[in-house]
Amino acid sequence: MKGHIVNLPNFLSILRILLIPFFIYYFERGDIWIANAILVIAVLSDWFDGQTARWTNEVSDMGKILDPLADKICLAAVAVYFMVIGELPVWFVVFVVFRDLLIFLGAAYVKHRHQVITTSLWPGKWAVGFVSMMFFSMVWPNPFFDRYPVQEMFMYLSVILLLYSFMQYVVRFLRIHRGEEAGLES
Repeated sequence: MKGHIVNLPNFLSILRILLIPFFIYYFERGDIWIANAILVIAVLSDWFDGQTARWTNEVSDMGKILDPLADKICLAAVAVYFMVIGELPVWFVVFVVFRDLLIFLGAAYVKHRHQVITTSLWPGKWAVGFVSMMFFSMVWPNPFFDRYPVQEMFMYLSVILLLYSFMQYVVRFLRIHRGEEAGLES
């Protein structure tokens, strides 16, 4: 693998995964402000790990795998938690988890078959941003979020972007498989 495995950007990706149980613990206890702070740290770490990798010239193959994997694990874990407590519909969680699983398997196939590590696509990053905003609207104690369908708006916007980005990933994987694209640029 190219680049260092142990570096700050990869640590931030791992930190994002490690924050999940703490978020759930504090949310369950009713410590909404601590849960929100953890959610903010997780979202910022997602942005900051990529920026740090570029700023410090620590872009690594491991980071190209770990960052999107951390995103998928965090998204799935929090979505499943909210589904279990009745705050998210089952169809949404199944859609998100199934989409991410297919993308992960497609990327693993491309890596195994063509020795290409694909990077995240911008529509997928935007979709994760909308899902994060949906989570904030579910956690943040704001009367506006209770009065208006903010959660639903972000959920449906994220579905549209998640579906669009999924189609882009499929096209990218097919192009790499046909030898038409190197797959490393986002």
